Amino acid sequence: MADMNLEAATSKASMDDLRTDLEAALRQEFPGGMMRWTWEADILKLSGPGAEGTVILEAGRLVAVATLRPPASLMQPIIRQKMTKVLEKAAG
Repeated sequence: MADMNLEAATSKASMDDLRTDLEAALRQEFPGGMMRWTWEADILKLSGPGAEGTVILEAGRLVAVATLRPPASLMQPIIRQKMTKVLEKAAG
């Protein structure tokens, strides 16, 4: 099992301002439904094969936290790279 924590600074004031860009970036980086997501208020909940995580807006930063189990833990470098791109694209 592996834990992953990522952050990206943003000037956007709320998750409502980030929602469309986050979803577009997730669709681009994780095509074909590899990553599923739901919204619970201002928390973006992520899940995929062996992965569960959240993205929140905290003090001007998008913060992503995930727990990876096999098979996702075997692909941690790729998932880290893709999620970093998602956060950076959404953060603007």
